Amino acid sequence: MTFLPRLASCFSLLVGLLLCPVPTGAAAGDPVLRVAVLDNSPPMAFIDAQGQRNGFSVSLMRALCEEMRVTCQFSSTTLERVVEVVAAGQVDVAAVNLLDTPERRARVLFSRPVFRSRSIWLAPVALGPESAGITVAVVQGSAQAAYAQTQSWRIVPVKANGELTKALLAGDAQAALAPMPTVLGMLQQPGFERLGLVPRVLPVAELGGNVGFAVSPERPAVKVQIDAALDRVKRDGRYDRINSEFLPFRID
Repeated sequence: MTFLPRLASCFSLLVGLLLCPVPTGAAAGDPVLRVAVLDNSPPMAFIDAQGQRNGFSVSLMRALCEEMRVTCQFSSTTLERVVEVVAAGQVDVAAVNLLDTPERRARVLFSRPVFRSRSIWLAPVALGPESAGITVAVVQGSAQAAYAQTQSWRIVPVKANGELTKALLAGDAQAALAPMPTVLGMLQQPGFERLGLVPRVLPVAELGGNVGFAVSPERPAVKVQIDAALDRVKRDGRYDRINSEFLPFRID
C-alpha cells in the first residue's frame, strides 16, 4: 500500500527537476538559435588553427546565447549575403558587425549597438581618396563597397575581409577601404608591413556609426532578448574581457 505514495513522490520530484530552470549557461536541452557568422574576417570572426570558430563577434554571440539560455547553432555566410539570409528567415540572427544603415534597417531588425565603427582608408601616403582612377579593394556587400560605387575609383571586389590583404599583396589594388577592426587585423598579417600603407580615418557620415547584429523580422522577440542580454554582458564585464582578448583598444 506504500508503493503508490512513493511512486507519486518520485514522479513529483522528477517533474520538479524537469521544470526547474538550469542555473548555468546554455545546455544541450536548451532552445536553438540559428546564428550566421563570417569565416574569414579576423579578428572579428574566423576559423582558428584548431578548426574552431573564433573571434570577437563569435565569442560575444556565445556569451549572449549563454545569457539567453539558448544554444548557438552557427552557420557560415558572406557579407554580401548576410542581409538576404536574415531577411528571408533562413537564420534567426547574424552575429556580423553590420553598420546600421536605413537600407539594411528596411529589411532586417537591428540589435542595440554592439559598438561604433569608423571606416579606414588604407593606402600609400601619396594616394588619397580624391585620387582619380585608383584601384581600391572593398568587400562585396559592405557599406564601404556601396560608397566606393559613388567614387571615381576602379573597384576591386573581394568576398571576405580576410581577402583584402591578398588583393593588396598581389598588386591587384593600390588601396583598401574597410572598418577599423578589419584594418587592425590586416596590419597584423605577415608581409603587410612591406606594403608601406598608411591607415587614415575617412570622415564620411555613411561610413561610420552604430554597428549591430541583424535579427530576422520574423523573430522580434529574439531582438528583445538579445538587447537585454547585451546590456547584461556589458554590465558584468564579459564584453570588456572579449574586447581585450581580440582587440588592443576599446571599441564600445
